[in-house]
Amino acid sequence: MSSKINVSAPLVILHGDEMAQVAFERILETFVTSRLDVDLVEIDLTAENRLVTNGQAVIDAIEALKQHGVGVKNAGMTVNRNQLGELLAAHPELDGTTLHPLATKSPNGAIRKGIGGNITREDIEFRNLQFNKPEWIGRDIEVDTMATGGIKESFNELSSATGIVKLLFVGASGNPMELHRREVKKGDPWLLATNDIDQIKAWAHRFFQRAIDEKRDIYLGLKDTVISGYDGVMRAAIEGIYESDYRAQVEALGLSYHYELIDAQAARLVANPPQRALWGVPDNTTGRKLYKLVEQLKLHGIPTRKAHVSLSRMSAGGGDQYGSYNAPAVEDGILKVIIDGEEKHARHVKQGDPILLMSNDHEAIKDWVTQVFRDASRKDKEVYFGLKREYMEYDEVFSTAITDVRRELAKADTPPPSFMIMRPSRQLIKMITDPPRNALYPAQNLDGDIFSDISAALGGSLATASSIIESKNGTMLFEAPHGTAHDLYLKYLETDGKEAHFNSSALIFAVANALETLGEREGNEALVDYATRLKAALIDTVADGIITGDLKGKTTDPASETVVDMQGFLDAVIERLAP
Repeated sequence: MSSKINVSAPLVILHGDEMAQVAFERILETFVTSRLDVDLVEIDLTAENRLVTNGQAVIDAIEALKQHGVGVKNAGMTVNRNQLGELLAAHPELDGTTLHPLATKSPNGAIRKGIGGNITREDIEFRNLQFNKPEWIGRDIEVDTMATGGIKESFNELSSATGIVKLLFVGASGNPMELHRREVKKGDPWLLATNDIDQIKAWAHRFFQRAIDEKRDIYLGLKDTVISGYDGVMRAAIEGIYESDYRAQVEALGLSYHYELIDAQAARLVANPPQRALWGVPDNTTGRKLYKLVEQLKLHGIPTRKAHVSLSRMSAGGGDQYGSYNAPAVEDGILKVIIDGEEKHARHVKQGDPILLMSNDHEAIKDWVTQVFRDASRKDKEVYFGLKREYMEYDEVFSTAITDVRRELAKADTPPPSFMIMRPSRQLIKMITDPPRNALYPAQNLDGDIFSDISAALGGSLATASSIIESKNGTMLFEAPHGTAHDLYLKYLETDGKEAHFNSSALIFAVANALETLGEREGNEALVDYATRLKAALIDTVADGIITGDLKGKTTDPASETVVDMQGFLDAVIERLAP
């Protein structure tokens, strides 16, 4: 007779890339297939398979999650231009000009939209990890952002009708050309933003010259992978100027230049600030938030944080930049937004100007707010919303949803938890410098990415946090918030697998959460008990000072730490997992 625990429902497994995938396969073998009699619905979401299947793998993942209800997703690569070129060269049978966007873009947004899910990210409550405060007071770091353009000077409103939004372009021919169309319902927020390519280039010249004059290391952060036709256009223009006009001067002065995705860069700089730097964040809404945070940190530093941070990210509905139309203008002309035949807005653009059209679903916003209040009530948390209401009708609909949900809960005799609405910059500052013991910070998609990465970095490691995507109909997807660990994977390949360094904590925790959910849904006490013991074994391993290299010196007793590789850590968890 098998000693394995029988599990009735299937578990969806979404495979990923690089070092995270090496770890994921060992975790599944060690803690799932060897101990449980469970059907795994496995889908290959590697960058290569998404390309080869022309995005069908992403669609298959969405359908599997909707059908079975519970899944675990591993980290996957979002390919840049060079990586895409390498993959296409390896598959000459593919025509790169006819690929579906799902074949090359990050699958994360499509999956969240496909299942209608929002993200909650929380620190794993390890008992003995301590927050090692970076020295911020008096740190010589300046944030430089564009003063004009972008969302700050967008046209945004709530749709007055249900219908089709069309983005038209009128160029030299005089004939309107439809660039994009999407459905909106009455009350849905939508927004059109553009940036002037000449102003972007002028800012780049001022930015690099300032760094040279002040002899500062240079950091530049944008979200060019997800918003390639907007942030990607800005990055190309700025870095083109750096290469042609400033690289030689920067290197001659012994200064350094660093580009990184803005969420990862924000996490890196806040948790490990350089001595003297100029931080360029061209997107002015993000730039102003980070400018205010840095100024606060330079003045007061980061206090000792005794609280675990929870952050809910609005992603269902495909809203904000992640679900946008974004592309550069092909020539000089006029952009027009038409809703059901009525012109709502028009503006001039020049060739190369980046264009962004985005919208959101007010019903999805309301569902998200309901989820935020439900989660906060269940876990006795205060809620701190961040909204830019003074010039953003787009954000005003979130405020309306908060009021509506609050009233509905009150009528049902289930009052919402304590909550506040503040500006996103104040929300970020509070989360980093003054987190209450139990708080939930709801944020829209791009802010949520940045806020969660900063919080995770300050919590010890991206591998010490959990991430849950939950849809209105109960579909649950558990994942680790970290990436694929490309550098560690290269070392793994160079040593033929002899050096395998990776913190598996977040992936183990995600698997345990998924198993616990399956057990609760089918009333399987043995499975719930096993999942609970697996999480306890993980936490006990770290509590005993057995850690991977990323946590070295971050426990409350560094002298008793034992640093192990990936397999050594998994072995230690196995030892503490009661039979």
